[in-house]
Amino acid sequence: MSRIGRMPITVPGAVTAELRDERLVVKGPKGELSHTLPTGMSLERQNGTLLVQRASDSREHRALHGLTRTLINNMIVGVTDGYTKALEISGTGYRAVMSGTQLTLSLGYSHSIQVAPSPGIRFAVEGPTRVLVSGIDKQQVGEVAAQIRRLRKPEPYKGKGVRYADEVIRRKAGKAGKVGAKKK
Repeated sequence: MSRIGRMPITVPGAVTAELRDERLVVKGPKGELSHTLPTGMSLERQNGTLLVQRASDSREHRALHGLTRTLINNMIVGVTDGYTKALEISGTGYRAVMSGTQLTLSLGYSHSIQVAPSPGIRFAVEGPTRVLVSGIDKQQVGEVAAQIRRLRKPEPYKGKGVRYADEVIRRKAGKAGKVGAKKK
């Protein structure tokens, strides 16, 4: 049995989770999320907790057991606390500014880049070199943060670019001069 799949999911008092035609709808203080349960997965409610049950021990059901439990838990955490991904910008002249709800990035190109938030996503700028991407859907927050990072990936020589706040960039040594080379 899956170690992650058999763990109970605690449902806080402010959250309602109801199953409508194989679709789980979770409502909380921050919003509402829904997810279609895969075939062979079922939910069992036990005094304030949810348990994910699988229909059989087939390879497919075993693979989906832990995944389904984790997705449901992420939904419950999202509607109660939300998710945030922090990005740091490093480089001379690289900066981020909010223009209404849009994010304007100067990343060394000849033009500035406008990034509009998708529905359910909010941007916040903490200083000119730190951007926060937040929302209730963990997958969507991570995807938007990855798209912003993709605009100028950090390079290994000087470390310039957009990186996650907890990301460590492995630096390479620069070009070393030749010792004893003759000058013309």
